[in-house]
Amino acid sequence: MDDADDIPQIYLISPTDFDLTIFPDQLAACLDAVPVACLRMALATRDEDRLGRAADALRGVTEQRDVALVIERHTGLVTRHGLDGVHLLDGSRGVAAARKALGEDAIVGTYCAQSRHDGMTAGEVNADYVSFGPVGQTALDDGAQANLELFDWWSQMIEVPVVAEGALDADLIQQIAPHTDFFGIGDEIWSSDDPAAALQSLRAAFS
Repeated sequence: MDDADDIPQIYLISPTDFDLTIFPDQLAACLDAVPVACLRMALATRDEDRLGRAADALRGVTEQRDVALVIERHTGLVTRHGLDGVHLLDGSRGVAAARKALGEDAIVGTYCAQSRHDGMTAGEVNADYVSFGPVGQTALDDGAQANLELFDWWSQMIEVPVVAEGALDADLIQQIAPHTDFFGIGDEIWSSDDPAAALQSLRAAFS
């Protein structure tokens, strides 16, 4: 294994709202700028028509570049729109049901906040990955953070791949990089005038 094998991969997270006339081009520029392993479509809406149109549009971008596309929460739309899997937000609770619905070949991942127990349980019921966060400080929730100790422990004790996400910056990325498989990057770049350049800048901190 060379040093490149140890560098985390990018797990890109879409905005919770985006304009379908603009965002697919922004996404394409990001995917062409740096290698990306997976895209999570994280639209906050529950409108299935809008979700479906967005999924189809983004799949057109990701398929051309061999990037996996998962949808947040909406397991029922995965097969319908030819997606690669689902990202859950309820720790280990929904993993078994999603796996049963989608089969062994689909990607099933889940957000476990800062809970080692939830992460381990998710792995035991066949999650493909777990994500912990937020790594940085945010104004949301109770202010709790997924710290370096959690990722260090996970990388030494657990084989299930792990994603570090939430309020990342270059300094945090450099600290966590030796202990995570993926960085979940989203809001950190989409507010920029040039998301692709912002992504390249953060990617430079991985190594």
